[in-house]
Amino acid sequence: MYCNYTPAPHVAYFTMEIAVDPRLRTYAGGLGYLAGSHARSAWQLGLPLVGVSILWRSGYGDQTLNERGDVEVVMNRRETPFLRRVESVVTVRIFSEDVAVGACKIEPDVFGTVPVYLLTTDLPENPPHLRRLTDQLYQSDSRTRIAQEMILGVGGLRMLRAEREAVDILHINEGHGLCALFERLAETGQDLDALRREAVFTTHTPIAAGNETHPASLLGEAGYFVETPYEQALALGGESFSLTAAALRMCRLANAVSQAHGRVANALWREVSGRCPIIAITNSVDLEYWQDARIAGARAPSELLAAKRQMKQELFESVFYETGRHFHLDVLTLVWARRFADYKRPLLLFRDLKRLGKLLGDQKIQLIFAGKFHPADEVGRALFNQTLAYSRELPNMAVMLNYDLALSQKLKRGADVWLNTPLRPLEASGTSGMSANMNGALHLSSLDGWAAEGTFHGINGFIFNPEPYREFRPQEFAPTPERRDAQDAADHAALMSLLESEVLPCYYQDRVRWARMMRRAILAGDCYFHSERMVMEYYNRLYDPIFTGDC
Repeated sequence: MYCNYTPAPHVAYFTMEIAVDPRLRTYAGGLGYLAGSHARSAWQLGLPLVGVSILWRSGYGDQTLNERGDVEVVMNRRETPFLRRVESVVTVRIFSEDVAVGACKIEPDVFGTVPVYLLTTDLPENPPHLRRLTDQLYQSDSRTRIAQEMILGVGGLRMLRAEREAVDILHINEGHGLCALFERLAETGQDLDALRREAVFTTHTPIAAGNETHPASLLGEAGYFVETPYEQALALGGESFSLTAAALRMCRLANAVSQAHGRVANALWREVSGRCPIIAITNSVDLEYWQDARIAGARAPSELLAAKRQMKQELFESVFYETGRHFHLDVLTLVWARRFADYKRPLLLFRDLKRLGKLLGDQKIQLIFAGKFHPADEVGRALFNQTLAYSRELPNMAVMLNYDLALSQKLKRGADVWLNTPLRPLEASGTSGMSANMNGALHLSSLDGWAAEGTFHGINGFIFNPEPYREFRPQEFAPTPERRDAQDAADHAALMSLLESEVLPCYYQDRVRWARMMRRAILAGDCYFHSERMVMEYYNRLYDPIFTGDC
């Protein structure tokens, strides 16, 4: 029998951030965690993928407390002598200056990932202001941000060429790496159809801040479009140039990051003429990295509860070391840990302080909060400081300052309940709960992102105010203050009622049922929310169809 077999395509994965080790400040949050899991699982599966990111020396910054007890962000540079610098240096012309771009290469035996090129401008060939371009992740200044994205896209593709890396498919993970497509378009002689046969795009959020726009004139001044004529570039992204809209027009296929997000993304971008299809491939996390061996080996309810108790003890030691707060092993422990962004609603639980305070004071629950905000995000800063203020006012509550890979592992292993409170439909995926599930923490969530397909109420977790998904109207992506307050009030009431009437009784009065729910949460993570499944889907549903011409 004849078999028309095509080898797996070689994929170049462009991502502004990637989380592979706590010693590297190359990530801010979920996007980086996802990229790290993608790189690990692709290597474990032996699939031909190479990562391209940036060696951020200061990363997203370190959070510390000032003399008033408020949070501040400081930029501490971190050296990486364990990384190997490649010999190649490429040049990218940005705002009429030639910028030298080098790279350190992470080999598979360092962190167990596919090869990853971490680009840097911290080279003697560059003057000081250009050397600093790769210091801080997600600079808020537009010119610096554009320069950083040109380093990732143009510099990244030129580095792959210089290092003779085989590349069949360009995967642009969020719009930051879009510039790689303009570089490739120049290589094809402006053949947009040829480019589309090689390019795919992942959109990660419906939030405006995650879908960048810049004045096209400023991008043109920067040289962002490489050799693409200005009018042709305008047709792709508009005068207020949308990186997401342009990516959807320049790629053959795109994907959203959960099944619910697939519906949201198609509704949000339906008016973009000439865009490619958006399919849904649900995000996942690397099981081998995130799951504790003790919980993986536990089967019986008594074994699961004993393993969780050990992991709680380890987490509580870290909490005491940082905050001086004593937590109790037998008290239900809720953890909220992620980016401090308004739509994630870190303060939802605090709408009725008297009601919450009674649960805390009676030692029915304990609360741990952790997360980061963008240094220029004053709303996120205010949310963090308000959470700190509540922790000083309320008993049995702690706030951890720096949410990195190491702390994330401890929190997910030690949590009894992983609290997830995004405003629907604005959470695209929210992968943190997946790795928490893998460690026997039950998801307590609004029905958004991956929870809509992975958390089954009363079976492996809890859902509050579970309004079914439907087609979304434009006003739901930017609700009025009145609509937002009404939704927050309804969700808070549902959350507190569920916590008091179902979660607490189950934890304290039916430990066997609780342990069985833990086991089901672990199984759901193991079988479906493991990034090996996700990477296989990327190859079978995103890369192969355009590589073989089936799309």
